[in-house]
Amino acid sequence: MRNKIFFRLAACAFVACMLTGVTPASAETHYKPHIAIGGHAGMTLSRMSFSPSVPQGWASGMTMGVQASYSEERLVGVVGELNFGQHGWKEQFDNNPGLSYSRTLNYIELPLMTHIYFGPSRCKFFFNLGPQFGYMVSSGISSNFDYANPASAGIASTRRVNQMKMDIKHKFDYGITAGLGVEWWAAPRHSLYVEGRFYYGLGNIYASSKADEFSASRGMSIYVTAGYNFRLK
Repeated sequence: MRNKIFFRLAACAFVACMLTGVTPASAETHYKPHIAIGGHAGMTLSRMSFSPSVPQGWASGMTMGVQASYSEERLVGVVGELNFGQHGWKEQFDNNPGLSYSRTLNYIELPLMTHIYFGPSRCKFFFNLGPQFGYMVSSGISSNFDYANPASAGIASTRRVNQMKMDIKHKFDYGITAGLGVEWWAAPRHSLYVEGRFYYGLGNIYASSKADEFSASRGMSIYVTAGYNFRLK
């Protein structure tokens, strides 16, 4: 049931993104279209939605990328980005506080979002919403114990541990992303902005049949970025 709801939300977000970027040719407008390009960088906080659950915390990483935006209607536009983002998870060991394990998943990401902005001409607030697609280009594990043999580190046999050593099955990811931010125009063509964004993945990184270890292994991430935009038109 949850999968159906998320798929419907993803479809609605995608349709909204596409529709807001289209203006009928016959519509009369007094708003001058704007096109801008820019770049951004920041940090990510990530974890996984495992079912059955796994004790974990937020793993930190980095993100950076380029952005292009287009607005043909006042207050509404579309934004596309090409990003590099680090995601993954960090295991928690409440009974073994000296142990540490984290897994980093590196993605090339493509968010396509509706961009809604409002406020004074020099300082605008904005809201972004739309689908995001990603492809895992590499991954890495950091651990201070032999995660292939967790019993040797005193980890209880009742704890789920196979996710530490399992190979990634699905490198393609997709989901929904939404963010809030503020943009300050230092000059007519130059602006700086900060944004906080949340991403919820709908794809599993591990196999998810009834015979497999997990029925769900989806990622979720928080992004905090700062960026610069240059208005071409």
